[in-house]
Amino acid sequence: MKKQNKIGTGLKAAVLAVAAVGLLGGCATSGNPKDPIEGFNRAMFAFNEGLDTVLIKPVAQGYDAVLPTPVRTGVTNFFGNIADLFIGVNNLLQGKPDQAASDLGRVLINSTVGILGIFDVATGAGLEKHEEDFGQTFGRWGVGDGAYVVIPVFGPRTVRDTAGLVLDVAADPVGNVDHVPTRNSLLALRLIDNRADLLPADKVIEEAALDKYTYIRDGYLQRRRNLIHDGNPPHQVAD
Repeated sequence: MKKQNKIGTGLKAAVLAVAAVGLLGGCATSGNPKDPIEGFNRAMFAFNEGLDTVLIKPVAQGYDAVLPTPVRTGVTNFFGNIADLFIGVNNLLQGKPDQAASDLGRVLINSTVGILGIFDVATGAGLEKHEEDFGQTFGRWGVGDGAYVVIPVFGPRTVRDTAGLVLDVAADPVGNVDHVPTRNSLLALRLIDNRADLLPADKVIEEAALDKYTYIRDGYLQRRRNLIHDGNPPHQVAD
């Protein structure tokens, strides 16, 4: 219980901070109506960028340089296999039993034939990997996205996705490992592995973005809308 409390306390503090600043939204206006607390969000974005620059990115670059590609792929597959379990749960909650069955089938095949998910055998067997979370589940059932927010460490979210993140963290098998050193090592490894996977995108973003904050914000909102509608979002009416 203590480990969950520690995770939940940190996340709740971030959410409460966003909510508090949201109440003062009049202090920071934005040209984008989905970003009413842009001043706060830019501050959090700068904080996350600084943390990434001095710590996370250099470690990820070292990780990428030292580990052979098959090993890095195996690590990514291992954590992806764990994620498939709750992707399946979310597909089921969204009323998509066929996709949920496919997700759970992936877990079964990759956990056995794929040796704890290190090898992604299921994709080769025709079971497509999906991407679902509790934020998407809320969106599927009509919960509006709310304002755009940047959470310390966790990065871009909407109010709806922040609520979903609370459930994602609470249900995360990695974050619920009882042995503290093992849990912390796995969480750190997953963070660095995820960051290493994003290294090729850094140069693209730096070259394409006149304003990195706006570029990432707009890209995040567009991508989430696409995910929630399974790649077929309805036409938006201009404001």
